[in-house]
Amino acid sequence: MASGGGYGSSSQKTDYVFKVVLIGDSAVGKSQILSRFSRNEFSLDSKATIGVEFQTRTMVIQHKSVKAQIWDTAGQERYRAVTSAYYRGAVGAMLVYDITKRPTFDHIPRWLEELRAHADKNIVIILIGNKSDLEDQRAVPTEDAKEFAEKEGLFFLETSALEATNVEEAFVTVLTEIFNIVNKKNLVAGDDEANSNPASLAGKKILIPGPAQVIPESNRMCCRS
Repeated sequence: MASGGGYGSSSQKTDYVFKVVLIGDSAVGKSQILSRFSRNEFSLDSKATIGVEFQTRTMVIQHKSVKAQIWDTAGQERYRAVTSAYYRGAVGAMLVYDITKRPTFDHIPRWLEELRAHADKNIVIILIGNKSDLEDQRAVPTEDAKEFAEKEGLFFLETSALEATNVEEAFVTVLTEIFNIVNKKNLVAGDDEANSNPASLAGKKILIPGPAQVIPESNRMCCRS
């Protein structure tokens, strides 16, 4: 169970910081999705993202305070070399396309390939079909996206940043899944320690708080909300 922890609140204790990246072609609405989730805002005159930007929002998941650090990456080709470095350390990703522009969906496999080449193999990924409010202009059938998501093992939702449809649900889905993975791995590690058998973790990639994975608040560099 997850609940909102406000927009940009920095006063409460944070148990985990999860880095999530938003990727996809330019003008699919990544920045608007981020703005809707982090500040509950939508701007009709939004400009293209230059390089990489991020916002944060704290939520409560199973009585733990989780700060989502959401990185919004530019979709233009000229920024691809820059943004690829920001995949490192991400534990969640949102692949975004515009349901009214078929090419943005057709490019998703390329974005997914790039993501998997640079990110941790255990990263939680959701496919997002944005601008669902423009149903009369739909160019990507929902079934096409569902089929692709099932084939690739991705979560899937259609959203409208304009109408705030499914934006919260999309982030909650990703963050809760990350939390469950972290919690499960912590329990496994705890059991092995209790059994005095730490060697059983050798060779396994455990998604627990640490550099380039989930960052504890006490070890995290200051960042703006």
